Amino acid sequence: MNIMIAGLGLIGGSMTLALKTAGIQSDGFDREDVLSYALQENMIARAARDFMEYDVVFVALPPKAAVRFLTENSFKKGAVVADVCGVKGAIERAVSDKPRDYRYVGCHPMAGKEVSGIRNADASLFRGASMILVENDRTDPAAAETIAALSVSMGFGRVIRCDSDYHDAKIAYTSQLAHIVSNAYVKSPTADGYRGYTGGSFQDMTRIAGVDEKLWTDLFSANREKILYELRLLISELGEYERALSAGDDKALEALLRAGRLKKEELDRQKRL
Repeated sequence: MNIMIAGLGLIGGSMTLALKTAGIQSDGFDREDVLSYALQENMIARAARDFMEYDVVFVALPPKAAVRFLTENSFKKGAVVADVCGVKGAIERAVSDKPRDYRYVGCHPMAGKEVSGIRNADASLFRGASMILVENDRTDPAAAETIAALSVSMGFGRVIRCDSDYHDAKIAYTSQLAHIVSNAYVKSPTADGYRGYTGGSFQDMTRIAGVDEKLWTDLFSANREKILYELRLLISELGEYERALSAGDDKALEALLRAGRLKKEELDRQKRL
């Protein structure tokens, strides 16, 4: 099986290393400087030049670049081509709108770091994580199973299957909203001179504030409506806290805090199942 990974950043680079750890060689496609580093560090077998050579292609590029790559290139007939973008509906629609000979599978590795780029690639990044496979009525079952098997080889702990609408709604809440909140929270002028005044809470809240603004603008724009839904819910909820504090209504504030605690306990129980 000939495998190529297009986009050797944190995710794509980590995929090459994870596959290599499992005894599976892959070729890479990226800018020449990135390819040079990948070859120098023996992360890839060789630089990919002809995409028609490959049985499996992973596309680890930002959404707009991934769409261009998927719709403007030719692949071997019947090849399995999987994108690993953090949004799925927009990619799925773009691929479905074009005639193609390859078998498309949308997937999303639920792993990452606060840093990016090939130099931060890590063979153990996916160990125990979830790989989400996004399927629809045009998904080839054998192609999906190929990606599932390779995911296990890369160290993923489980493979979850859903459709693109469900995926994008969940990710808008669990990931994208969290990045917006962290990025907004850190902008307070009170953050200046924080050293000595923090426990774990500040670190937890700011850990993901340092986003790559170009990449995340691309991701947010591709999932705009679902993010707006979650953002408006959060703003409404925060308004309840503001009103309770402004009115000096300790009973209302206590009720809000209790509801949040009970919801967190419920989520913790779900996690243990």
